[in-house]
Amino acid sequence: MTRALFITATGTDIGKTLVACTLAHQARAQGLAVRVLKPVATGFDEMNIGETDTYNLLTAAGLPITAETLTSCTPWRFKAPLAPDMAARREGRHVDFGAALAHCRASLHPDHFTVIEGVGGTMVPLGARETVRDLIAELEVPAVLVTGSYLGAISHALTALESLLQRQITVRAIVVSESRGAPAPLSETCEAIAAHAEVPVLPLPRLAGGPRPWETAPPLLELLPS
Repeated sequence: MTRALFITATGTDIGKTLVACTLAHQARAQGLAVRVLKPVATGFDEMNIGETDTYNLLTAAGLPITAETLTSCTPWRFKAPLAPDMAARREGRHVDFGAALAHCRASLHPDHFTVIEGVGGTMVPLGARETVRDLIAELEVPAVLVTGSYLGAISHALTALESLLQRQITVRAIVVSESRGAPAPLSETCEAIAAHAEVPVLPLPRLAGGPRPWETAPPLLELLPS
């Protein structure tokens, strides 16, 4: 079984965190030791930790919420809900790509299942030159690409997939997270993407609300090819 996965997406607010939490939760349910990372986060409200992606990732992995675990999971946190390079500039800071890469590498261990969640979409800039795609490529871990089922999602998914494959990144699957008010059934969107993608396409229907929706998700981890 793959011991690390990088969860990326076609854009923001697609369902990336839900997929990452689902995989972490399901790995933990299988008795695996789980680590979670979201090395860079924007729109991060330090006064409302419980509403952050980092909080959800740690919770899904069964890890305590402490200053240490928050920093270990997400060392680069910025307030503005913008691309990381833009959000960092507003605070007189920058994302050190080399340091972010080293932090992720140090968290990879053969005895742990590590789930790494990116920020925004696949081509979101992290620094002056690097993007999320560069981070995935340098880490040399397989990716799971998350898209929605909104109008335009098919093109976005196939474009993002092509971008990842151009860098010889292994894409384990595309997960189609059902969008609210989608113009077509989830199954039809999955079929349309699968017709042009040489990777598995997995549906993720909209889940019931609540603080931990990933606990009711279908068995995504079991469906991923090894």
